[in-house]
Amino acid sequence: MKRFAALFTALDRTTRTSEKVEALAAYFREAPEPDRLWAIALLSGRRPRRAVTATRLREWAAERAGIPLWLFEEAYPVVGDLAETIALVLPPPAGRDGRSLGAWMEHLRGLGALEEPARKAAILRAWDGLEATERFLFNKLLTGGFRMGASQTLMTRALARATGRDEAELAHRLMGDWRPETTSFRALILDDDPAADLSRPYPFCLAYQLEDGPAALGVPGDWMAEWKWDGIRAQLIRRGGAWHLWSRGEELITDRFPDLADSALALPEGTVLDGELLAWRDDAPMPFADLQKRIGRRTVPKKLLAEAPVAMLAYDLLEWQGADLRARPLAERRAQLEALLPQGVLRLSPALRFAQWPELAAQRAGARELGAEGLMLKRSASPYRGGRRKGDWWKWKLDPFTVDAVMIYAQAGHGRRAALYTDFTFALWDGETLVPFTKAYSGLTDAEFRQITAWVRRNTLERFGPVRRVTPELVFEIAFEGIQRSPRHKAGLALRFPRMLRWRRDKPAAEANRLDDLRALLPGG
Repeated sequence: MKRFAALFTALDRTTRTSEKVEALAAYFREAPEPDRLWAIALLSGRRPRRAVTATRLREWAAERAGIPLWLFEEAYPVVGDLAETIALVLPPPAGRDGRSLGAWMEHLRGLGALEEPARKAAILRAWDGLEATERFLFNKLLTGGFRMGASQTLMTRALARATGRDEAELAHRLMGDWRPETTSFRALILDDDPAADLSRPYPFCLAYQLEDGPAALGVPGDWMAEWKWDGIRAQLIRRGGAWHLWSRGEELITDRFPDLADSALALPEGTVLDGELLAWRDDAPMPFADLQKRIGRRTVPKKLLAEAPVAMLAYDLLEWQGADLRARPLAERRAQLEALLPQGVLRLSPALRFAQWPELAAQRAGARELGAEGLMLKRSASPYRGGRRKGDWWKWKLDPFTVDAVMIYAQAGHGRRAALYTDFTFALWDGETLVPFTKAYSGLTDAEFRQITAWVRRNTLERFGPVRRVTPELVFEIAFEGIQRSPRHKAGLALRFPRMLRWRRDKPAAEANRLDDLRALLPGG
């Protein structure tokens, strides 16, 4: 753990990419293999399950520090991070526990099986044998909130430098359904194992937002355009006599979409498609909420299969007859894809015809009527490169919907914003009553959040645990990507990706939008 703590400190002290990569590469060269494997897992988002609740950790830390719980609770929002607060209040360690990262991760895995008294004793012993930074990391791993100052891309680059392996090959190896408990560093990184690649997806190619329109992209003929669908990004893999479906979040979701099985198995061996999963009926996409009903399920009942049939709109062909096509131009990959797909549950995402950028802008204006969020622009000569890189792929989304709403509840944030009120509930007028319709917590600056926090403290009407009901006075412009009916919400509506665009200091609460204004934005009016 000492070596891992030194790595954390090195990453935390610099913003220079080269220094982060070198620190990681040194760790991958020098650390024991089990520690390297766990470091890779943690940096790629494979965190252990929470072993104990935050409530219990606060209680045990206060008890171990010999302070009343209320004092710990007062300190927590000032520090802004639970793991750091615990590390700061605990007394100096009584000894030195020299276990490695791998050994500590095995220890954490075993905590969940213990009864609470034994779990508490194990955690107190751990705290008593670790230095401050090691305690902080241990606490982060306990709570499941572990993050380090390096992206998976930087980690993969460092791993390539340390092992001499190709970076793109490593990025592919790190995709898929692996865990430190089921593999080894050598098997994952160094050994050749063709069977391991049968279900593994490729790293997803991601796009940047196009802010000012496509005129600066150059000649329109160099580009391909298609609809930006509002679904689940996925790769469909057909290899080894089976098929697999992976989400962009590297989650295997095959079992949730059995209605794709026949079409997937009809694909030639050695085929990998990249596309969008959509709830689809009558040759048109259904609202995202219908698709969302499948998310989180391991099995999908027949009733839901009938209510929300699915289609995959494919827009790229990454592998064909077992050959990796990613380095070939998009135009070539697209031509092969067009020859491959029928119009069934696996179908081609249509390309848009245009000669000049204004023609494309006119088509973009009708995206919502087709159930799309805007357009994707892709350079016809571009390869398929993992990660988000500027230049070849752009998303040109529609301007969001907006309404002006009144803040009625406020709650403190988390992490570095734990001392500020940043999470707000907003309402619109329905007659003479303000009806809550959404929550939002992003879009403002820290300076604005500090001003609002001071206002909340002066204008609290009631407290409900961490939530404060405030004077209905402040107005904010709320932006969102979509809207749908929802019986689960008091307003009968649910918004897609709500966030605060600006604080409307110029507008009194009486001039905020009405609920009927929001209803008018529903599909079909």
